[in-house]
Amino acid sequence: MDAQEMERGFQEIWKLFAETRQQFKETDERLDQLFQETDQRFKETDQQFKETDRQFKETDRRLDHLFKETDRKIGDLTGKWSRFVEGLVVPGAERLFRERGIDVEMVSQRVRRRRNGSGMEIDILVMSGEHAVLIEAKSTLSVDDVQEHMERLAKFKFFFPEYEDLQVLGAVAGIVINEGVDRFAYKNGLFVIAQSGNTVHIINDEAFVPKRW
Repeated sequence: MDAQEMERGFQEIWKLFAETRQQFKETDERLDQLFQETDQRFKETDQQFKETDRQFKETDRRLDHLFKETDRKIGDLTGKWSRFVEGLVVPGAERLFRERGIDVEMVSQRVRRRRNGSGMEIDILVMSGEHAVLIEAKSTLSVDDVQEHMERLAKFKFFFPEYEDLQVLGAVAGIVINEGVDRFAYKNGLFVIAQSGNTVHIINDEAFVPKRW
């Protein structure tokens, strides 16, 4: 091989190296561009996730506010209906319990007492010389309401020790009385007061014997 052939060989090798180097460079540039595009897409996706998360949180906040507002309105409406029931029961309470042999001397509404950091509220309190009748008034009377009232009756003398010598009786009243609640209250020794036209009446039969707390 003469010098010219060797020179041509070296030139072809250098040319091949140069072409390979250029291909590597172009590949690096394409990879770099691809990485940048991928990174940009990740950033955009991450931003979309953040925006979606923000929207979910905003929706949760609005729903929470809506539920609280709805609960408040329902509570206000329930309270107004309960006061309406009290307004029906209070005028007739003296008559109702005199018919049951209780010589009523006083009828009080919304009686509250606190003792040792806890409290009790009685919707309607009917008093005689021998009896204290606690009446719970609800727009819709449920078994839970009856059970809660029995717990209230059990605590009455703790909150009102001045009435220690009285016989404590219980009564529940409702415009709507859920199915079976009247029987449940009856069996547990409570008077049941129901609406009748523009007035109220005790639906317990004459054989009923009230429980004394």
